[in-house]
Amino acid sequence: MKTNIKFLAAAAVLTTSTAFAQTAGTWMARMGVTTITPQVDSGYLSAPDYMGGTKADVGSNTQLSGGITYMYTDHWAVDVPLAMPFTHKIIGDGALKGAGDLAEVKAIPFTVFLQYRFMEANAKFRPYVGLGATYAYFFDEQGSGKLTATTNPGGLPTKMTVDSKWALTPQIGATFAINDKWFVDLHYSKSFLKTTTHFSTGQHLDITLDPVAYGIDIGYKF
Repeated sequence: MKTNIKFLAAAAVLTTSTAFAQTAGTWMARMGVTTITPQVDSGYLSAPDYMGGTKADVGSNTQLSGGITYMYTDHWAVDVPLAMPFTHKIIGDGALKGAGDLAEVKAIPFTVFLQYRFMEANAKFRPYVGLGATYAYFFDEQGSGKLTATTNPGGLPTKMTVDSKWALTPQIGATFAINDKWFVDLHYSKSFLKTTTHFSTGQHLDITLDPVAYGIDIGYKF
């Protein structure tokens, strides 16, 4: 009887210590939503700037997202976020403040994070920090009539391209275990990103985007 009690007690301790474990070799997948909000610092449209002092702002966007995490050790992990393409409105600013939408562009931020997860591997709550490399890929740029009126009044519709760029992306977040398999993940990151928009008229606009991304996911541990 004493032996059985000791065995059951040991099993209970083992179950408690491993129920929420994010140990070396663990894979985790998640799905949720992410919002990207650019923190814009715009330069001025290059000459000829018919309005004088033309700048731009960029709107935020929310999309379905998720990701895959691999625990390399009990504390170090590699994380790859995934998401649908984000669609951002380019809005008039400076001399064009209040003019509304000038264009829109789609973006996919390809990021790989190296993360450090605090607390023990069996902790129900595990905050983490990460540092990632992001390749911000821009595509499907569409200018409006307002853009043409600004860059090429009376001329052909203005076309545009946005340079895809690399950026450094620090991150903070935390996971909350629901049970031995399911968890909630909260994350926040900021990419230090500058790019240039080129117009078919020969003009260009340098802009600092520095987007912040934040979201919530439901995940499953394998």
